[in-house]
Amino acid sequence: MDVIADFLAVIRNGIMASKSFVVVPHSNMRAAVAAILKGEGFVSDVLTVRSNEKLQLKVVLKYVAGESVIHEIKRISKPSRRIYKSINMVKPVIGGLGVSILSTNKGIISHKKAKELNVGGEVLCTIW
Repeated sequence: MDVIADFLAVIRNGIMASKSFVVVPHSNMRAAVAAILKGEGFVSDVLTVRSNEKLQLKVVLKYVAGESVIHEIKRISKPSRRIYKSINMVKPVIGGLGVSILSTNKGIISHKKAKELNVGGEVLCTIW
């Protein structure tokens, strides 16, 4: 089961349906990816809520003039084929407008933070 692909699909479907927020089951990996999306300005807020004794992640989507800030969100590394890159091989997404999210030995971080720390890792997804 690919929790990241499911999480990205829920966000993508929420945007296509013009939802103000989406709710997914909580996991540490989803929370880390959502925190990066919030830090980079792609979503308005990320909240952890308890519903029926279970933790869930509420991601408030961001729109500007009725158009979503997220144009494309794409899974790169998959369970069937992992994509690992050194920091020198990670290319900017759409000329620096987007972000790559990497899983490194320093945690789940954006490619900008990875360049600062000079670490590479598994490229989870790109977003712009």
